[in-house]
Amino acid sequence: MGKFDGSEVIERFLRYAVIDTQSDEESGTSPSSEKQKNLGRLLEKELKEIGVSGVYFDEEHCYVYGRIPANNAKEGTSFGSKKLALIAHMDTSPESSGKDVKPRIVENYDGGDIYLGDESGLTLSPSQYPEMKAYVGQSLIVTDGTTLLGADDKAGVAEIMAAASYLIKHPEVSHGEISICFTPDEEIGSGVDNIDMDRLNADYGYTVDGGAIGELEYENFNAAAVTVKVHGVTVHPGEAKNKMKHASRIAMELDSMLPAQERPQFTEGYEGFFYLTDMKGTTEEAEFKYIIRDHNREKFEAKKKLIRDAATYINSKYGEKTAEIAIRDQYYNMREKIEEGNIFLIENAKKAMEDLDIVPKIQPIRGGTDGARLSFMGLPCPNLCAGGHNFHGRFEYVCAESMEKITDLLIKLVSM
Repeated sequence: MGKFDGSEVIERFLRYAVIDTQSDEESGTSPSSEKQKNLGRLLEKELKEIGVSGVYFDEEHCYVYGRIPANNAKEGTSFGSKKLALIAHMDTSPESSGKDVKPRIVENYDGGDIYLGDESGLTLSPSQYPEMKAYVGQSLIVTDGTTLLGADDKAGVAEIMAAASYLIKHPEVSHGEISICFTPDEEIGSGVDNIDMDRLNADYGYTVDGGAIGELEYENFNAAAVTVKVHGVTVHPGEAKNKMKHASRIAMELDSMLPAQERPQFTEGYEGFFYLTDMKGTTEEAEFKYIIRDHNREKFEAKKKLIRDAATYINSKYGEKTAEIAIRDQYYNMREKIEEGNIFLIENAKKAMEDLDIVPKIQPIRGGTDGARLSFMGLPCPNLCAGGHNFHGRFEYVCAESMEKITDLLIKLVSM
């Protein structure tokens, strides 16, 4: 493999990436897919081999826990007497296949197009993804174009594992007590549904689940999942006048009542959106699924009201119970919890980055992490970069040098 032979974090990532851990939002189980346990069991084994203490795999719900005892931590430092958790998720997104992932390292990237492979015929191009230009001369790990890569969040898993391995091998590095936790089902908003907070036993945490190197995030979307079911009336089309109620078209009418410019492809920064993720229907029954996102809580509540009002209008026009709507809040913006006396977590991470010549990029997450819910469960938990781009799709890639640097960042951070 050349340049990265022997690089522990890269070897780990390539090993984890080929394990199919795609979550399934339709299963109704926890974990949502049994195959996530294959990675969980491997991580349990490897943590024990590293020498991590208290390793435990929750076979029922697929959580992996471990602990590195404090080592000469100095009182008065940020984490000297406190317990810090490092957290990443094992599952990959349902939006693109995670089966038979074939990662490949493109060394000394020259800034041009990368042909992914004959089976897909796809090309990863800086004309479409201009941020690739930032990695000229470095090495990119890509897919063959038939699956996602899984850097979200197996890059974070590999970085935590490599950092843990280093800390065990180097007892001269002083640090406080460190908890490690790998979770299932983050991609479907269920990553901490069954987490054991007593076993995690931490005062603060970081998820390692972000994008490009330097990203540091403590603001995320408020999030809700929405299901709209429309009930129609089927009649032979030859005698349908004033009798047929076409469920699919009524659902499309409801969708047209939502602001067209508040769709993901038209938004950025702090702008929220309605995202139609799935649709199916016939004349008699139709079902549309959405996710609603906004950083601002008032705007978030207004978006939920707008889609409820649209359903109310449909029922007034076509009859009661034509449209049934279910809205489930998934997580909230962690900013308020970080700013409640925990902003030092951001300052520490920023300083650790600067000490390693990483340029900090403090920005809102246009998504969510396990850390958002954990912050509301009493564990303030901002998000660190993991090094990848184009998550959830076949054009996903991660920079190898970024992964190595982020491993160094974790080692630096826990010893502050």
